[in-house]
Amino acid sequence: MALWLWIFSLVIGSLTLENGLFRTPPMGWLAWERFRCNIDCKNDPTNCISSEELFLDMADRLVADGWRELGYVYVNIDDCWMAARRDEQGRVTPDTARFPGGIKALADYMHSRGLKLGIYSDLGDKTCAGYPGTPLNKVELDALTFSEWGIDMVKLDGCHSTAREQYDGYSRMSRALMATGRPIAFSCSWPAYRGGLPPKVDYDLLGSICNMWRNFDDITDSWNSVLKIIDWYSIHQEVLQPIAGPGHWNDPDMLVIGNFGLSLEQARTQMALWAILAAPLLMSNDLRTISMEEREILQNRLIIQINQDRLGIQGRRVLKEQSKIEVFVRPLEWSSYAIVFFNRRVGRPFLYNCTLSRLNIRKAKLYQATDVYAGHLIRGLSTNTVFTIAIDPSGVVMWHLTPYYY
Repeated sequence: MALWLWIFSLVIGSLTLENGLFRTPPMGWLAWERFRCNIDCKNDPTNCISSEELFLDMADRLVADGWRELGYVYVNIDDCWMAARRDEQGRVTPDTARFPGGIKALADYMHSRGLKLGIYSDLGDKTCAGYPGTPLNKVELDALTFSEWGIDMVKLDGCHSTAREQYDGYSRMSRALMATGRPIAFSCSWPAYRGGLPPKVDYDLLGSICNMWRNFDDITDSWNSVLKIIDWYSIHQEVLQPIAGPGHWNDPDMLVIGNFGLSLEQARTQMALWAILAAPLLMSNDLRTISMEEREILQNRLIIQINQDRLGIQGRRVLKEQSKIEVFVRPLEWSSYAIVFFNRRVGRPFLYNCTLSRLNIRKAKLYQATDVYAGHLIRGLSTNTVFTIAIDPSGVVMWHLTPYYY
């Protein structure tokens, strides 16, 4: 190989993330929104964050209650797991009072149960909660440490770091994780600290170094927070939709279904729209106490199938009506589609009339629609068939639309 071609191949290789991971959006459980930084394990042992018992409990529930078989395999530790300072060799270590077995033992337990372990760090001297972060001179050491522990996913936050440090640090961590030889997925919070949009965010670069990334504000356990995220993604979909795909996903943040802030209708809405957005399905709730109704939403097999569609095309809002009905469409494999009819109104259910042609769906002569939540089937829909659906307030009707052959 000519010298110039060899150098060119090294440059191209260094700018392309080829770790083979997250070909579909990841699914699992993440501690942060539900448990935050509760480290009072003495007085609140079942809810203290960063206690290994919490993560063992969640792993056991993922296995016993059928989550693992549906694809929910990641158990992710967030902030506050660290000891107050690094050890004498400069390595980050867990708080031994809360993680007496160590992180490697926790990872081994996850792997023995067919699960994966994710962990958190922050680019800079401190994490968002003030624990030891990952400054630039510790990036390679931390990547190696995570690999030796058997970590499967690293989330790198951006508190207490400058724009220059972020530009250098996220790329450097990506290379360091790859250099360990262990398949470790990389979740980046970089865009959220740069306003989420070009020109401050270089999405070409981001897609070459990260498997998923946070673009916008942290979610909270409230309907207003969910709406705020939906609106931001819809307003900026022309930028965000083309950059998502197998191996690299926009992350609108955690599923808060099963907590305290959403009604059942609102929970169905979040699940449906996260599936349309090809979003990671990372729950942050208490799987030990979740209700059967909320569990059914999160375990809906057809929604999971839509979310995990191998084409990996992020859906988009195609209609925003004066009646406060919004329609989202996502193209799927085999000339199929997912459609969400979302009612932002309050009060009574709204009767909405539409046709497939208004949604620019015209590939087949006839279609059939499966109502994802209700389960019933509608056959023989032509592109110009006028259909009427009743959508509950703050709720959705979600269809899985497939060509109909008779």
